[in-house]
Amino acid sequence: MKSAKAITEDDRARMTILLVDDEEDIRDLLGMLLADLGYSVRTAENGETALASFMESRPDIILTDIKMPGMNGLALLRAVKKKAPEVEVIMISGHGDMQLAIESLKLDAADFITKPIDDDILSIALDKVTEKILLRRQVKEHTENLEKLVQEKSDRIVELERQTAVEQVMEGLATAMTSLSDLDDQGVFNELPCYISIHSPEMKIVTANGTFTSRFGELAGESSRSIYKNFSGQGSCPVFQAISTKSGGRDEATLMATDGTEIPAIVYTAPITSHDGKVTLVMEVALDISEVNSLKSELVRTQKKYEHIFNQVPCYITVQDRDMKIIEANDRFREDFGFDRGDRCHQAYKNREDICEECPVQKTFEDGGSHTRETIVTSKNGEQYNILVWTAPVFDEGGKVINVVEVSTNITVVRQLQDQLTSLGMMLGSMSHGVKGLLTALDGGVYRVDSGLQKDDMERVEKGWKVVKHRLGHMKKMVMDILYYAKSRELECRPLALGTLATDLAEAVEPKAAENNVEFVREFTNEDHTFHADPDGLVPALINFLENAVDACLYDRSKEDHKVTFRTYEADGKVHFEISDNGTGMDRETRENMFSLFFSSKGANGTGIGLFISNQVIARHHGSIEVDSTVGQGTRFHIQIPSSREDGCGQQSVILPG
Repeated sequence: MKSAKAITEDDRARMTILLVDDEEDIRDLLGMLLADLGYSVRTAENGETALASFMESRPDIILTDIKMPGMNGLALLRAVKKKAPEVEVIMISGHGDMQLAIESLKLDAADFITKPIDDDILSIALDKVTEKILLRRQVKEHTENLEKLVQEKSDRIVELERQTAVEQVMEGLATAMTSLSDLDDQGVFNELPCYISIHSPEMKIVTANGTFTSRFGELAGESSRSIYKNFSGQGSCPVFQAISTKSGGRDEATLMATDGTEIPAIVYTAPITSHDGKVTLVMEVALDISEVNSLKSELVRTQKKYEHIFNQVPCYITVQDRDMKIIEANDRFREDFGFDRGDRCHQAYKNREDICEECPVQKTFEDGGSHTRETIVTSKNGEQYNILVWTAPVFDEGGKVINVVEVSTNITVVRQLQDQLTSLGMMLGSMSHGVKGLLTALDGGVYRVDSGLQKDDMERVEKGWKVVKHRLGHMKKMVMDILYYAKSRELECRPLALGTLATDLAEAVEPKAAENNVEFVREFTNEDHTFHADPDGLVPALINFLENAVDACLYDRSKEDHKVTFRTYEADGKVHFEISDNGTGMDRETRENMFSLFFSSKGANGTGIGLFISNQVIARHHGSIEVDSTVGQGTRFHIQIPSSREDGCGQQSVILPG
């Protein structure tokens, strides 16, 4: 069985074969054989991989085993033929797979060969499909050439018909204009709202309509150049060009009226030739475009005005097509999000590849109506903005939505104000609740004092006064925390001695620790080291951490002895404050929320403001806080602050609650 056409090595080199078999040895062996035959070979170990390779880069021939795990050869054949019926597929089958091989032929497989594979049979089968592919390409090429030839001939016939029609029109026009130039009573010719004149081959004005003579005077016999501002002597005016080239033309020129008015005009010329091809007359039609130019100028001014408004409005404005591609954007959008024509809005706004859910632009394309939505977007600098989006459709003449205008207003400041008002409301509620509890406890202490005084019971008076002092101290701390949160001021950094600051902090907290039988241990090193910080902010912040450590011991009922260790030192250009206790410890939820505003693990005894403010103070000193805590064992706070002014306070204006 021989092929009708001898397949050359060059023919095989033009073919790419995708070899599919789940057995690696067979893939390697057949791959070498096919390469030796001159084919370009790709391999795949299963049907799924083969289909993916086929979709990525389409081969000319697929050589596939029928039986494979997962997607078998028949399934691969169906998928390939559905996508590209012209791709030739040769099936490899075992002797027991003949029914499957026959089924593959029904599915338009080119051939099948059986295992073990005979090299000659495989070569013949490949030559057959190669010849088939080459013949198909030749037929396609001949068909395209034939279609091109037919199109060229058709275009030539149409062009000849056009030329014939033009010659007939020009011949009739020549006859009409020749007659028209001899008429004394020109009728409608005079009423045409353009300047019409007839010129001789010697470039003399033969006749003109009334509109022409009313602006330029009686110029019969004068030079064809006489009405032009820029043409004199042998200048190439439109009439001269028409006579020289024997073809019509279009020019823009400035005409001079009898009163000296300059008239911008578009000038059309049409030569009238005799049967021997000589120009006998030239018709010149000039259109006054003064009003058109005025309208153009007005249009440009209007366009610039709206462009200015488009760019200056305090909103982000984009125009998008049906693919969600941004085809135009105003300056404010470009400044905050950048602009590359063709970017999609969800890429520019949210750096995501998928269209946003509830996209108002998509809804407008679907129903032609306006839609609004509030969302959060990210600028090119990484800042997040709250925006309110409004969309409007742009229709074509047929009423179809072709574009959508999206106008987005940055409402971040409004949302921040709302959040601040919400926080203020929460703070007032928390403060009111806390003060109410303190006043109740204070009433109880006052009652004990009064009762003790009435009964001359000094022990009762002492206990009552102790309650009053404790609650007054708690109330003072709450008020100071609220003042720190409510006020704002700039950092006022100055040199501080680490040892002096640590001693002052310890002396402020030790009385409370001693009163509650909590051992307070000092471990101070590098006491002479000096660093820059704002003491009015830093001292209350560190006292908050120390008092919380004492409170953690006070609330712990699981052990007898409690201790708070306060350690300070300098290392790596930073000052370190370590505060550890063996009190109650914290669970994971408390650790994660301890620096949140109004979060407190002390119930009515806490405001939820102290640690929030302390965290802000440390952060604004460019410091950091590490927390280690285990429930029932205790907590360790490790606070680090840069020593130098540049690394810590810096030169910038920083707003600090305080």
